[in-house]
Amino acid sequence: MDSKIKELQDKIAKAHLGGGENRIKKQHQKKKLTARERVNYLMDDGSFEEIGILVTHRTTDFEMDKELYYGDGVITGYGTVNGRLVYVFAQDFTVFGGALSETHAEKICKIMDLAVKVGAPLVGLNDSGGARIQEGVRSLGGYADIFYRNVQASGVIPQISAIMGPCAGGAVYSPAMTDFTMMVEDTSYMFVTGPNVVKTVTNEEVTSEELGGASTHSTKSGVAHITSANDVLCLEDIKTLLGYLPQSNKEAPKTLPFELGDEVRDTLSNIIPDNANKPYDMHEVIKGIIDDDSFYEIHKDYAENILVGFARIGGRSIGIVANQPMYLAGVLDVNSSKKAARFVRFCDCFNIPLLVLVDVPGFLPGTDQEWNGIIVHGAKLLYALSEATVPRITVITRKAYGGAYDVMNSKHIGADLNYAWPSAEIAVMGAKGASEIIFRKEISAADDPSKKLAEKEAEYADKFANPYRAAQRGFIDEVILPKDTRRKLIKGFSMLEHKEQVRPNRKHGNIPL
Repeated sequence: MDSKIKELQDKIAKAHLGGGENRIKKQHQKKKLTARERVNYLMDDGSFEEIGILVTHRTTDFEMDKELYYGDGVITGYGTVNGRLVYVFAQDFTVFGGALSETHAEKICKIMDLAVKVGAPLVGLNDSGGARIQEGVRSLGGYADIFYRNVQASGVIPQISAIMGPCAGGAVYSPAMTDFTMMVEDTSYMFVTGPNVVKTVTNEEVTSEELGGASTHSTKSGVAHITSANDVLCLEDIKTLLGYLPQSNKEAPKTLPFELGDEVRDTLSNIIPDNANKPYDMHEVIKGIIDDDSFYEIHKDYAENILVGFARIGGRSIGIVANQPMYLAGVLDVNSSKKAARFVRFCDCFNIPLLVLVDVPGFLPGTDQEWNGIIVHGAKLLYALSEATVPRITVITRKAYGGAYDVMNSKHIGADLNYAWPSAEIAVMGAKGASEIIFRKEISAADDPSKKLAEKEAEYADKFANPYRAAQRGFIDEVILPKDTRRKLIKGFSMLEHKEQVRPNRKHGNIPL
């Protein structure tokens, strides 16, 4: 028996070495952790249980049968993160560059199936050169098996992808179908076709970093939701994100202990400028509403005219969508609409209440926006919020103009509670533009048209640029003092905790993609 035990121990030790000491050293020289180091850092000490450690590939072509590694380039298993069950796979770049084979894919699929059956989050740590070309269509089939499971798991369990090295070709589609994609700066990249193919086909010269690095995908494409400076910080980000999420769609996020105290926040009364055209930072409003230091922003550097992220209010995990007057005056455009719609749908999938903070002058005009489909992209956010059944509360801090008023979680599309600050301006458009249309003849006939315009502008603003007409119609439930906002939200979300809403019986809606 001793010899058999030693044989097993030798195999496990060999598996722990991955592609060997030299390749591990090269991984460290690139300032990257190995797959096993990443898993051990992510999971609580001693909690990780590996599945499939002795799996090897089945390929005999190209003398591949002479090069076998236990685990076949991916570590799979389960454990706990801050005491909660999580399933994980981590591709091992030291084994065939992390290339995906048939058996490599089977290991990932096994973990994905378990995660769905049990109802727990799935974390994928991606570091792979793509399909293992020696296996041909079998490796491609393995990717498709994973893609199919990504879709079946969508909205059932949270799926998080961390890109911690190369991710090219078919490898990029699985992360794209998960809920959140994280990237590590300077050491990770994603693209469908690499720089060499781009040069051959389009004659463009571009580096891997320029084409698909973390900066590119976090600012230009929006593919990356979060970027981190190194592997360790990326894994810490995963831990933080998981803290706001439930285990599955059958649960609500964990509520932290909280006792209602003095929730008045006087600082909120001094944020909105007297000049309606002067910007302010919506982060300051969020800071005054949420539990201390609890805001975790998503898509921070993409479409900065809208903010999305998780926070806690009264111990409850919530999702926040907020116009940002500091960028493009908080206007809605193609990218901000897509960003917010995707976030809203995630929150609705996983029973995370939504808070919408509104200061929006409308949709961004111009040929660029129209030709790039602002109509259909703006409709995505409208659709997402109209479809959401989680508790939804809106606070209008300043402008709520035109169709953007409707889109930003208005009472008309199903919001549960709609509040407005006294500084709110709820109208079809700004006073100046409205006056130029309504009083056009009167202004043009005046001896001093500019003076007459100013008079009419003041008249219109006094009549419409306030929250009271909307409150009179019941479109606003209450006009509140800014300092009382946090208390109102704590009580509002508590009241809505057991909200139930039945959707029409249908296979699924047809969101304007």
